[in-house]
Amino acid sequence: MYTPSHFSDSRPEILRDLIAQHPLATIVSDSSAGLVADHIPLLHEAGPDAHGRLIGHVAKANPLWRAPPEREHLVIFQGPSAYISPGWYATKAETGRVVPTWNYAVVHATATLTAFHDAQALLALLEKLTDRHEHPRSQPWKVSDAPSDYVERLLENIVGIELRITKLEGKWKVSQNQPVANRRGVAAGLAAEGSEDGVQMARLVERFGGGGN
Repeated sequence: MYTPSHFSDSRPEILRDLIAQHPLATIVSDSSAGLVADHIPLLHEAGPDAHGRLIGHVAKANPLWRAPPEREHLVIFQGPSAYISPGWYATKAETGRVVPTWNYAVVHATATLTAFHDAQALLALLEKLTDRHEHPRSQPWKVSDAPSDYVERLLENIVGIELRITKLEGKWKVSQNQPVANRRGVAAGLAAEGSEDGVQMARLVERFGGGGN
């Protein structure tokens, strides 16, 4: 990933937070059929390796889990993104030398993949993933709420995957290359538009781009 130094972020806690907030990953693999992309929700966990691991599951019919264990995969987590209008820049009125751009935050993980089939391990994985996403709800659903024979049949048709991360990098393109007045204008413009991604990006501009300084 092309990442100018002012857009780069390698702080583990920042990268892990984006993964937690945007868990739907794009896993890009080089297969015998060429490049393949799968979209799979993953959970990050600490592990013996420096960057930890990602866990999830795929359908048994998905060939992803059959990849050789030495093959590397690119796992992409896409955070908030938003179009940036040059009309929000203070320098538009001063020089007119402004153009549109696109702000975004993204994490790339390089990882190797291993699969597991043990029914108890798969059940524990499903419970862990479900609890993670149901936890904020007032009446969280649990895997045990479903009939046991139904869950058993489902377990027969999925495969657990573990992705051990060998490289982790982040890119936060959130107007850091703009002067303070322009960053303030971007944050205000995004917030005023009110879209969910726009509001999230406004916060990132203020936090990482220095829009509030």
